[in-house]
Amino acid sequence: MARRGAGTPFLLRLSLLLLLHPGGTLGCASVAMDSPVVPLGSAVTASCTIQSKLCHGLEPGKVRITWMLDNEPVAGSQRRGLGDTEVSNLTLPQFNRTQAKLWCWVEWNGTKQRVGMAEIRAGYPPAKPVNLSCVLNLSDYGLTCQWDRGADSHLPTSVALKCAGSRAQVVTGCTPQGGRSHCTVPRRLLQLYRQMEIWVSVTNALGTAESEHLRIDPMDVAKLDPPVLQSIQSVPFQTDCIALAWEVARSNAHMELRCELRYRAPEDTAWAVVTGIIGQAGTAQCCGFLFGTPYHFQMRCRRSSAQGYWSDWSPGRNYTTHEKAPTGKLDAWWSTQPAGPGGWLEVQLRWKAPRQREANGRVLGYRVTLSPKRRGKDAPTVCNTSHTQCNFSAPVGTGRVYLSAYNAAGESAVTEVALLERKGQPVAGLRAVPRGERSLWVQWEAPAAPAVAYILEWQRVTSVPGRCSACWQMEHDGTATAALIQDNIEPFQRYNISVYPLYKDAVGVPIHTAAYSKQKAPSHAPKLHLKSIGKSDAKLCWDPVPVEMQNGFITSYTIFWANSTADVSSTAVNPSLSSFIIRELKPSTLYKVHIMASTAAGSTNGTSLTLVTMVLDDAEIQFFFLTLGLIFILLILLLICFQKNKRVKQQFWPSVPDPANSSLGKWVPAELQEEPPQLPGVREPGLATISTVTVLERAMGKQPPAWGRDPTAEISGTFPALPQPYVRQEGPGRGWAPAEPSQGPGGSGDTVQYARVLGDASKGPQRAPPRLCLRSCSSQPLLAEPSPGPQPYENLWFHGPAPHACAGHGDCPEEALATFPLLQGLRIGGDEEPHDCRAF
Repeated sequence: MARRGAGTPFLLRLSLLLLLHPGGTLGCASVAMDSPVVPLGSAVTASCTIQSKLCHGLEPGKVRITWMLDNEPVAGSQRRGLGDTEVSNLTLPQFNRTQAKLWCWVEWNGTKQRVGMAEIRAGYPPAKPVNLSCVLNLSDYGLTCQWDRGADSHLPTSVALKCAGSRAQVVTGCTPQGGRSHCTVPRRLLQLYRQMEIWVSVTNALGTAESEHLRIDPMDVAKLDPPVLQSIQSVPFQTDCIALAWEVARSNAHMELRCELRYRAPEDTAWAVVTGIIGQAGTAQCCGFLFGTPYHFQMRCRRSSAQGYWSDWSPGRNYTTHEKAPTGKLDAWWSTQPAGPGGWLEVQLRWKAPRQREANGRVLGYRVTLSPKRRGKDAPTVCNTSHTQCNFSAPVGTGRVYLSAYNAAGESAVTEVALLERKGQPVAGLRAVPRGERSLWVQWEAPAAPAVAYILEWQRVTSVPGRCSACWQMEHDGTATAALIQDNIEPFQRYNISVYPLYKDAVGVPIHTAAYSKQKAPSHAPKLHLKSIGKSDAKLCWDPVPVEMQNGFITSYTIFWANSTADVSSTAVNPSLSSFIIRELKPSTLYKVHIMASTAAGSTNGTSLTLVTMVLDDAEIQFFFLTLGLIFILLILLLICFQKNKRVKQQFWPSVPDPANSSLGKWVPAELQEEPPQLPGVREPGLATISTVTVLERAMGKQPPAWGRDPTAEISGTFPALPQPYVRQEGPGRGWAPAEPSQGPGGSGDTVQYARVLGDASKGPQRAPPRLCLRSCSSQPLLAEPSPGPQPYENLWFHGPAPHACAGHGDCPEEALATFPLLQGLRIGGDEEPHDCRAF
């Protein structure tokens, strides 16, 4: 049951499709329109009728009709018609499509079905053809006509070329194929040498249009074949005339023709035309040609009795007329300068080549003389050249030179050139403006004195002086205040322009100006160079852009600089400058700098320059190094002062006493010299230990005794008895007795503790003999005058090898005492034995 229920809607749709199909046998629906073709933009009316009797399965009153224009729904009105019919009317107020399909749909039980369709086309009536023209081809005598079609009508259109004779009915001459706008009427439909009427008819569903009727004799519109030029030659006795011969085509041999001849020289832009040449064939003579000039000739013809078409121009033929000696005067310009002490002038003479009308052929050369040619005698020639300038030497005072041109036919009359001084009045003002990419319009104000002519001189400006030669031209009108110069003028190049007024007896002083015919941005910008850099500024320099690369007048240089934080700054610099100082920079910062060159027509950026500012500027660096230098110099001076000043030196580096090199060590009493000290014999000799050595200071102002004086005198006169005052001994049964100071005459009684002597007099065999010890306890020098070269304290006896080997400890006490003079003095006082001492 479920499957059968699911198939029911499909069967209903299929039955409805068969019943309502517009092509079905029932025909229960129809669509009607006023016209299937309507003017574009007009209203369209249509109706759709459904006949319920013929459409089985549709219940009356439940039919709904809708409309679709192509794929777009449109609204119509539905009503009940006569009988069991449903009618829907549709009106489209403005139909703006050239083609569309209008569908009628019926809806029953929720299902839509197309039941009718009508196709609508829209367009315009056909446009009128214009410019109808026909040409008769004499090869097959077919008449080919062409015309211009009007606007497209957007509708199918039929086109036909209609023909009618004077007595014949209208016939269709031809029908263009493939949408073309020309066709050919065959010979059988034409009436030659009679008037015929020809027009174009265009028809579509909205109407018919015809062109203007053309009434012609087909022979009047015949286009002839071009003639052939056979020969051209000069007429000897008429110097500016030529004679030419031609022949017509065979197809035109029976016609009377009217022909034209045209010619031009290579430098001419327009053709010169000779008209009125009548005849079938033959020769013609023409005059007014230039001498020695190549020409290109062509000819064409048409029927003389009609205003039909000309034939094509014949193939060209070249011919050069014969030459004649040059005529006219040459325009010349000069400059002079002294050649040295020899009394000669260096003259540069320039001139313009004669125009073709005056050259009368090809100029072979030019001749310059210092005097005019006289009868039967040629003047001396200073220059004979094929160029348009000459440099030569002339005697000082030469006021005129004579210039002439010559060709194969002869030489021209001489042109007198006056070498006038340039001391006349200049023009009042001068300016130049572009007239085109390759020309300049030069204007000036006339001077106060009337001028005869003007010389305009211009030269391209280059980086290398004298690289380009100057161009010039002469204005013969003395009242002129402007001139156009266009020889060798190139865009984007600078030219210096000078104007010289010419007077009868002098040449005016020139004035100058510079100009460009066209400007653009410079080809490249200058390259920046870092000249110097400081803590907050940087000096940049650059080379000017070569004039060939400027492409215009440099209006300014703009310098841009930016740091790493994209803080961009810029400034404009006068184009006459080539350096600039950037100020207010941050210390120890990286910057990127570039320069931009500008003209009136654009700007160009240069490459980037990277720089880093300094931490210190030059002044600070100089101050820093100066301070270091001063400190170093001060240290050197202090060291020198310490070295030279003993008192200052003693404060920082006190002298250490050196008993070995002391003068006291050399002072020994006489009795000690005669009798070396003897130690008493003991069973078990032991080392005497030095406990204290007390040295008497010498009296103020007294010199110490020199070595070798009489010891008796020294003892009696200078020093007191030695034993009592400067030895303290300690032994068994004895106490420490302070040494009593002894005063000499005029001396001081103060003593200085120098050393302690420790002695041990133990007699027991079981005790080891004591060692001899020496220790300095003094903080003062031994002598007032140090030895010349103070040495560190040392006892050579301890450092050098012993003179005698001593076994054990204390085996050589006497030798030790004998080698140290100070210890020898310890025995002075009658002490027979050294005693052991203990330092306090």
